[in-house]
Amino acid sequence: MPPAVAVFSIFYSMREFNVTGLCVPRMHYMADTSEKIRQIMIMVEKGLYFTINRGRQYGKTTTLSLLEKSLPKEYTVIKVSFEGVSDSMFDSDADFCKGILNVCSKYFTERNLPGSEAWVDSSVITFDLLDAFLNKTCAGKKIVLMIDEVDKTSNNLIFLKFLGMLRDKYLKRNDGVGATFQSVILAGVYDIKNLKLKMIQAGTHQLKDGEKRINSPWNIAIDFEVDMSLSEKEIASMLSEYEKDHNAGMSIESIAKEIRFYTNGYPYLVSRICQRIETKLNKDWSLQGVQNAVKEILVEKSTLFDDLFKNIKSNPDLEELLRNLTVGNRAYPYNIDNSAIELASTFGIVEERGRFVAIHNRIFEIRIMNYFISEKIAVDNKIIPSSLINLVAGKEKFNMPLFLEKFANHYYEIYNGKDIKFLERECRLLFITYLKPYLNGIGFYHLESETRDGERTDIIIDYISEQFVVELKLWYGDVAHEEAFEQIVGYLESKNKDTGYLLTFDFRKTTNVGKPQSKWIEHKGKKIFDVMVGI
Repeated sequence: MPPAVAVFSIFYSMREFNVTGLCVPRMHYMADTSEKIRQIMIMVEKGLYFTINRGRQYGKTTTLSLLEKSLPKEYTVIKVSFEGVSDSMFDSDADFCKGILNVCSKYFTERNLPGSEAWVDSSVITFDLLDAFLNKTCAGKKIVLMIDEVDKTSNNLIFLKFLGMLRDKYLKRNDGVGATFQSVILAGVYDIKNLKLKMIQAGTHQLKDGEKRINSPWNIAIDFEVDMSLSEKEIASMLSEYEKDHNAGMSIESIAKEIRFYTNGYPYLVSRICQRIETKLNKDWSLQGVQNAVKEILVEKSTLFDDLFKNIKSNPDLEELLRNLTVGNRAYPYNIDNSAIELASTFGIVEERGRFVAIHNRIFEIRIMNYFISEKIAVDNKIIPSSLINLVAGKEKFNMPLFLEKFANHYYEIYNGKDIKFLERECRLLFITYLKPYLNGIGFYHLESETRDGERTDIIIDYISEQFVVELKLWYGDVAHEEAFEQIVGYLESKNKDTGYLLTFDFRKTTNVGKPQSKWIEHKGKKIFDVMVGI
């Protein structure tokens, strides 16, 4: 092999982390999701119909591709996508019937597979004729139809009519009449059950009197309960492949755990962290490297975050829900009949956690909070002197006791005498708004959601190599204050830390409450900086 060709071959054999489009094992580092694929294969073998609906860039297309390659040879797979399909295909029944057969035939032709001619029949121009065509074509065969980006259709009502036909054929097949696809798998952000919701959001459909938001012809489909997020083990499998190629010397288990901590396994975010470390952060495969990658992702533009904030800005109820969940510190029981919760779940922004609504991952949570905080800063326009910021936040150290004292004084001076109900509701927002300029791109914060109960919030602040645990609490009496010490000690022990910080907002209008008070206390071997601020 000539030297130039050899170099070219070696260059293109190198894998990389991918965050755009389909992931391919020979080209990209990928998590081992074989167990997920195995679970889906069992559903196909049972002849089940289902929808894989997850948020943007959640690995749906890659999962379909892996499934296509994993099914045994007795299966014939037809995998098509509605993204890029001409809108004219959905103009009428005839256009759709001809169009769906055309995209099926095209699938075989593009891959140089036999069978394209079986899907060519220009006489099929009605759903009745399409029904008869499938009876003939699917008889005695295990054909699996996969349709990706199903919610990209321009006329969902025509597509829903097609699904209604498939439902009837499915029921007849199970009753021993006729033939149809072995399995039909649909993939998209919107579940078929709420395609009407998409049309309503887009302004292309208005509900008539008595018409239901959810009215699906797809009630034969079973719930898709395979967890599409990446576990620590699956993330570690991807890192192991990278380690084999590069001998980076990383602690695979600890790095996988840290990545999972910030992403909750959201596939795009997992790969994006790895990609940033590999290409922009000098291959720093350390915990600090992961945190630095997160910091960059928190300020970068991407189609994922563009979609996130487009959806927030265009849906007032969704915006209010997310504001209350983040800076508002409100808890919501997970009720999918609530339209805002339904929409947030559809977009992959929230999930059910302990029967309550929770932001899906910490990166989403921080970016959403930063969005609302930026609005607050723009409205208040209170500038913190740079000399004060420099005094608290140095190049290597963050003086947390001094910061808390400065915040307490700022809070007392600005909000003393203001509406108590407003302050109770907004105290977390006020704190984070004051904190953000001090971090100035060097540090960042997140909420410890596992401890959230509506009365207290642990805010974890990372600043270079330091990490601080700050608990925000409302005053509910001396006994509750003592319990707060117990709570923060328990959390410090779980994190193997010796020092914590407790900030209590006291709204009692008594002579006992005045200017901020602060002191160090020792409780069960832990040092706690106790700050009390009143009005």
